[in-house]
Amino acid sequence: MTVTDKESNEMSNDVSNDLTDEVTSDDLISSDFVLHQQLKQDTIELADLPLCKLLLCNDSAYPWFILVPKVAGVGEIYQLDWQQQQQLLNESSLLSEVLMQVFVGDKMNVAALGNVVEQLHLHHVVRFKTDAQWPKPIWGQQALTPYKADELSSLKAKLMPILTAVFA
Repeated sequence: MTVTDKESNEMSNDVSNDLTDEVTSDDLISSDFVLHQQLKQDTIELADLPLCKLLLCNDSAYPWFILVPKVAGVGEIYQLDWQQQQQLLNESSLLSEVLMQVFVGDKMNVAALGNVVEQLHLHHVVRFKTDAQWPKPIWGQQALTPYKADELSSLKAKLMPILTAVFA
């Protein structure tokens, strides 16, 4: 399939209009969004960003965070509209940068798998060359080690003020 010059100009105009339209977080999210039960079970809710819910995987072995776009019925990134895709990339990039600064990791792993939980979600895992699974993937390698109350409080105290400032 080829695109004619007229069609190309129309698409370009549509994108330009999208870029100049004022977008609010209400325009990005679904009012009927519900977090998948497995994510509720395995994570701790930390924050609501303009597009995503920010979750912490309840596994103290790794700094492991998950972004879930608050859009109902979406399992893949391409199913988001253009503005949602851009916002997801922005939130993921900012989160990745903050996490690497706070945790001083060796590598940031970002992945959207969806083989078990079909709801679109992006894992952000700070990896260290000294971690138990390096350089292998962390999924399914060992049982989750839930955070103790003091560990969770410490993590939140270290991370949340920075995230609040970045996403304000």
